[in-house]
Amino acid sequence: MNYTLKEMMTLVAAREIRNGDIVFCGTGISMLAAMAAKNINAPESVIFFETGAIDSKLEDLPLAVGDSRIMYQASSNGGLLDAFATMQNRFTGEHIVGILGAAQIDIYGNLNSTVIGDYQQPAVRFAGSGGACDVASFVSRSIIFMKQEKRKFKVQLDYLTSPGYLDGPDGRENAGLPKGGPHRVITDMGVMGFDDGTKRMFLEGYYPGVTPEDILEKMEFEIDISRAGEVLPPTLEELTLLREKCDPHRLIL
Repeated sequence: MNYTLKEMMTLVAAREIRNGDIVFCGTGISMLAAMAAKNINAPESVIFFETGAIDSKLEDLPLAVGDSRIMYQASSNGGLLDAFATMQNRFTGEHIVGILGAAQIDIYGNLNSTVIGDYQQPAVRFAGSGGACDVASFVSRSIIFMKQEKRKFKVQLDYLTSPGYLDGPDGRENAGLPKGGPHRVITDMGVMGFDDGTKRMFLEGYYPGVTPEDILEKMEFEIDISRAGEVLPPTLEELTLLREKCDPHRLIL
């Protein structure tokens, strides 16, 4: 079957979402991944947005989190305060999954979405955290979308916007953060996880036609590749539902 890398990334992320998960997602591929999970493998998951819509029906792919379509037949329509209170609620927190993106990531899953270069005189300045720091700080699991490039997988971030495991196993606890942290990094070449003991990134899977060595060449730091296996390509059912049900107008795809 023919499929694009964007379709592969979306479906790999969707497979990480389980029934009972409460998915906090933003605009773009993260929203599409949440919708794909809801329609393919996790029909009992719940999607909610920072603009306050919780458990929307999502019959049509919204263009952004502020699109009125995210409110269609939602269980609750509140505001920013309601969304972030839901994310930090101690009764639901262990079930919440955040989907994030960034400009840079390090071996412990810390993210930079603020600047490239010196903070005072940056080469590039981005929009900043938005809600990403809150998501990374409070949710039990986060899924991170990244393009596989050496300039993005950095030994040292230019700026720490959103915490992963900070400096290792006790980093979050020492900083006063709750349990949780990055769960998967999904790129256009493969999937990375984080070791339970060291909290360091390792290669979990590589896409058909890609080798672990190909991935290492596009990172500044070395990661363990001994546990990696080939990621299953999309099935016909997954692709059909993604293309015809989730994004028939190819707004994201």
